[in-house]
Amino acid sequence: MEVTCLLLLALIPFHCRGQGVYAPAQAQIVHAGQACVVKEDNISERVYTIREGDTLMLQCLVTGHPRPQVRWTKTAGSASDKFQETSVFNETLRIERIARTQGGRYYCKAENGVGVPAIKSIRVDVQYLDEPMLTVHQTVSDVRGNFYQEKTVFLRCTVNSNPPARFIWKRGSDTLSHSQDNGVDIYEPLYTQGETKVLKLKNLRPQDYASYTCQVSVRNVCGIPDKAITFRLTNTTAPPALKLSVNETLVVNPGENVTVQCLLTGGDPLPQLQWSHGPGPLPLGALAQGGTLSIPSVQARDSGYYNCTATNNVGNPAKKTVNLLVRSMKNATFQITPDVIKESENIQLGQDLKLSCHVDAVPQEKVTYQWFKNGKPARMSKRLLVTRNDPELPAVTSSLELIDLHFSDYGTYLCMASFPGAPVPDLSVEVNISSETVPPTISVPKGRAVVTVREGSPAQLQCEVRGKPRPPVLWSRVDKEAALLPSGLPLEETPDGKLRLERVSRDMSGTYRCQTARYNGFNVRPREAQVQLNVQFPPEVEPSSQDVRQALGRPVLLRCSLLRGSPQRIASAVWRFKGQLLPSPPVVPAAAETPDHAELRLDAVTRDSSGSYECSISNDVGSAVCLFQVSAKAYSPEFYFDTPNPTRSHKLSKNYSYVLQWTQREPDAVDPVLNYRLSVRQLNQHNAVVKAIPVRRVEKGQLLEYILTDLRVPHSYEVRLTPYTTFGAGDMASRIVHYTEHNTCHFEDEKICGYTQDLTDNFDWTRQNALTQNPKRSPNTGPPTDISGTPEGYYMFIETSRPRELGDRARLVSPLYNASAKFYCVSFFYHMYGKHIGSLNLLVRSRNKGALDTHAWSLSGNKGNVWQQAHVPISPSGPFQIIFEGVRGSGYLGDIAIDDVTLKKGECPRKQMDPNKVVVMPGSGAPCQSSPQLWGPVAIFLLALQR
Repeated sequence: MEVTCLLLLALIPFHCRGQGVYAPAQAQIVHAGQACVVKEDNISERVYTIREGDTLMLQCLVTGHPRPQVRWTKTAGSASDKFQETSVFNETLRIERIARTQGGRYYCKAENGVGVPAIKSIRVDVQYLDEPMLTVHQTVSDVRGNFYQEKTVFLRCTVNSNPPARFIWKRGSDTLSHSQDNGVDIYEPLYTQGETKVLKLKNLRPQDYASYTCQVSVRNVCGIPDKAITFRLTNTTAPPALKLSVNETLVVNPGENVTVQCLLTGGDPLPQLQWSHGPGPLPLGALAQGGTLSIPSVQARDSGYYNCTATNNVGNPAKKTVNLLVRSMKNATFQITPDVIKESENIQLGQDLKLSCHVDAVPQEKVTYQWFKNGKPARMSKRLLVTRNDPELPAVTSSLELIDLHFSDYGTYLCMASFPGAPVPDLSVEVNISSETVPPTISVPKGRAVVTVREGSPAQLQCEVRGKPRPPVLWSRVDKEAALLPSGLPLEETPDGKLRLERVSRDMSGTYRCQTARYNGFNVRPREAQVQLNVQFPPEVEPSSQDVRQALGRPVLLRCSLLRGSPQRIASAVWRFKGQLLPSPPVVPAAAETPDHAELRLDAVTRDSSGSYECSISNDVGSAVCLFQVSAKAYSPEFYFDTPNPTRSHKLSKNYSYVLQWTQREPDAVDPVLNYRLSVRQLNQHNAVVKAIPVRRVEKGQLLEYILTDLRVPHSYEVRLTPYTTFGAGDMASRIVHYTEHNTCHFEDEKICGYTQDLTDNFDWTRQNALTQNPKRSPNTGPPTDISGTPEGYYMFIETSRPRELGDRARLVSPLYNASAKFYCVSFFYHMYGKHIGSLNLLVRSRNKGALDTHAWSLSGNKGNVWQQAHVPISPSGPFQIIFEGVRGSGYLGDIAIDDVTLKKGECPRKQMDPNKVVVMPGSGAPCQSSPQLWGPVAIFLLALQR
């Protein structure tokens, strides 16, 4: 009868369901990996607890048709650094070696274009415990003489942890508490959020000089062990103290070798010394060894603050700082300031005139300036004054003021800056004062007010400066607020007035300002001009690529639109079909006025007119292409992934079948689908089985079904499905069909489907078959074979012979299942034969809030030498495991066996199998009953075949 049933399935494998199955996405987050616990907190949100450094694995289980696309995002935390910026498109989110900063709320968003997206979230709580830190302090008011001859000492223990750590203080090996010792006080300082505990030693006594241990614990959450730190308090304990071998400000010449020693003058335990530099790290070549810092051949760039810090966890760290100044000078500039009182911008005889000179130097205040006129030192007089630190000018600036300018004052003035007695070259700047010395003007050369270049080319913006002397030109952006120049600076100096840009881009387009600087020239209001930069770039069009489907004989309109470009116009539009130039389509008058798109109309789609169309749009700078793939072929099928329990296993033949379901995407867009071409190939094999599946008219949302038979356990298969219309083959869809062992476990593999032996029971379940049975096993108990009746088939059983005793228990625990449905049904076969049979129990272990085992089913006593089936409904509220518990009876004739365990979503069959309906073991002589309901259809079908 079984052969007839298989034949019937193979001959009539296909049918359709008329109702539409398009459904919006639904999602549920389940966990895997190394989670410590998944719980519900006090505001009813899911919390996934994991240890830092373990692997985070979250899976978003989705339903809905078409198959939803899943995207993971995150808030509340920095995630895997760039995780917030780049979404993860995958149903499974996996983060190796998770860090504490990656804790937070993770969102799974599933959408398929039907209805609104489904969004679920789970909060990930990363658990960790750092090494504790212990410091010793006392109140400042108590400081008199030696540090630890005072009355009160504070030992402060700090640790970073999640969850908040529990603190235990010990003196030696004795635990300290308020109640046991009046001389101590243990408290948590304000605003420390559970991260600090202070041990206060009041009225210091001789016994208080001892070793103190701060032990921190997170109560072994996620298996994190306790940590501790110990400090020995003595009557010589003291904070660190330092002194330097040099002054706090050290001025040296470039090229010298610098050595600074940081000397300890106190501290017990012995402090640790460390050198640091600010800003930035220590210079290249610098050597910090103990308290000695050496910098060979020091340069100006090595100037800065060098810090020596001593720590021993007693009191505050001691710190000494050396400000290292390497003598240097650069950037000599001058300014010409006409008579300020008379608000003049020109040099005029009879008015005052001020010449200013400045250099950037280290140390700035040590620079000396000297003025020369026509090569000779300038002589001070009532009309010639030299001042320093003019408040209107930068600090440490030298100014030469000429009162009531005379003709004899015209000449060449030179300002020289130097470091007296130091091997640093002098810097000088020269300025000529005459009737020809005039303030600057600035303008844009003729024809250069607007500069137009193509993207990627170099560009040069130019402003001309006239006047004597000619100051530098400063460039900036005008049209964008706080915009930077291409160099990344808000302001850029050019000595010749030319701003050179390499490889311009479209975002560089805009208005640029050029203005005269107020240094190396006249100190007057800057003169300004503007230059417009236009960057031309090729057009951008849409669609860049479009798949156009239409039934044979129907018209099609193709449109290519200009999105942006410079210039923003269509200079030409050229259409090609399969690479061949097409005649230009007629121009629509309205479109000619605003040419922002090009169109091509096909009167009818035929086999000859199907293919690739290309529209090339140009704007004289470049071109862009719209691609259209026009055809009448059908869209690909959409596989249906929500089929309940699609895998059907057949243990007798070692085969399994698979229910393949799909819908047709947009069936009305083209001609009706006539049939499907099905190709089934075992993975890692080359040959495929191909067959045609005829269909009637397919409606949108109609669920189509085909049962794949004779698939070999445990292999996976690639399935390809191609629709055919009058046009020919359509788009193919493929998927992989896996044999899902977790649906039905036959215990044929040594891994027993991920089941494990419970470590807390009395003995273990045993896997065996008829070929591996002990020939001296106890008779009249246990099954001779598994449920299939074949000697090769395996099953699980408990051996109740000695040394087992009454009440001993063996537990077989399933893998952890994520509850993705409200109801489940556990089906299995059991064999309970023998006069000393004890009990077989099925338990459900809930992992929602810790491990909680509940009884779901139980059976006791001798049930005969037959395999019988049980269906047990369960409704877990969260992640769960199922447990088979065998309990030994009063004697050794009590072996219990199980086989073919199935876990299915949904309720159990309403009509439970009759306990008396059994699978008779081979050799029992019982008759084989057939099902009369099936004989009628089979007989009619076979009769039709004969005709």
